[in-house]
Amino acid sequence: MAASRARTPRNTLSPELIVRTALELMESDGTSAFSLRGLAAELGVGPMALYTYFRNKDDLYDAVRNHLMGLLPPVPDGVPWQDQVRAVCRSLRSLMLQHPCLAQLLAGRPLSGQETARVAEGLLGVLRSAGFGKETAARTHTTLFTYVLGSTSWEIQMAAERRDPEAWRRLRTTMESLSATEFPTVVELAPELARTTGGDAQFDYGLDLLITGLEPQAN
Repeated sequence: MAASRARTPRNTLSPELIVRTALELMESDGTSAFSLRGLAAELGVGPMALYTYFRNKDDLYDAVRNHLMGLLPPVPDGVPWQDQVRAVCRSLRSLMLQHPCLAQLLAGRPLSGQETARVAEGLLGVLRSAGFGKETAARTHTTLFTYVLGSTSWEIQMAAERRDPEAWRRLRTTMESLSATEFPTVVELAPELARTTGGDAQFDYGLDLLITGLEPQAN
């Protein structure tokens, strides 16, 4: 955790300041280490001061997520629906890579927050305009959202392991210890598997597969 700030002057505490500081702590220490007590200490206030603005930790989590989701650009106009879907999914992935705590916040409370609903509204609107039926549009939205969330969370985790020499050593040791007799295909494709654990090309590969499969559903 960063060194504690000077005590917040009276009457300057605000929801915006609390959200910005909470985000800074989540990004420096991780969401799992975040606590309201630590946030209060960082702001130089008593923990009870936070409850003037937020009912509990989940309420604050929603506010941080809303702040981040509000940074997403609108759905582009004047392009085919496939490119609109790509733009939404790529933007969400990019935001999660910039702010890894967002992946955890979305996974923990996926249906909460006005900004999350606004993003869903944009994507669902694209799908309905493309001719997807109600249930198909809903299923498609869920499929796309979980693809972006799951693949990006995996990418974030693998990037963290690469930055940790010990974790990376354990992973390489595990792969190198695999029996070519028992796992011939895994051993044969180990270099290719290592190259497909993240990155733009891998994300777009999966996204294009989904979109290609969806195209017959549009009218």
